[in-house]
Amino acid sequence: MVKFAPFDAADYLDDEETIAEYINAALEDPNPDVFLTAVRDVARVRGMAQLAKDTGLGRNSLYKALTPGSKPRYDTMLKLLHALGVKLSALPVHS
Repeated sequence: MVKFAPFDAADYLDDEETIAEYINAALEDPNPDVFLTAVRDVARVRGMAQLAKDTGLGRNSLYKALTPGSKPRYDTMLKLLHALGVKLSALPVHS
C-alpha cells in the first residue's frame, strides 16, 4: 500500500506571486471559510508571532479570526492582509 503525506498548501507558498494567486483563488469560492483557510496558510508561512507583531494583534486573536466559521472584523482582515503583503482590489463582474 502506498502512503501519501497529507497535503499542506503552505509547502508551496514560497513567493509573493504564488501567495497572491492562492488568495485570489480562495476569494472566488463562495464559502468564506476557504478564504480564511487560505489567509491562515499564508500566515503560518510568514510566522504567526511576527504577524501578530506587524498587525498589533495578539496571536490568539489571529488564530481566532482565521478559524473556519469565524466572522473576523473588516479592519482585522485589512491589517492582516497588509502585513502579509497582499492587496485586495475589486473588478467588475461583467467586463
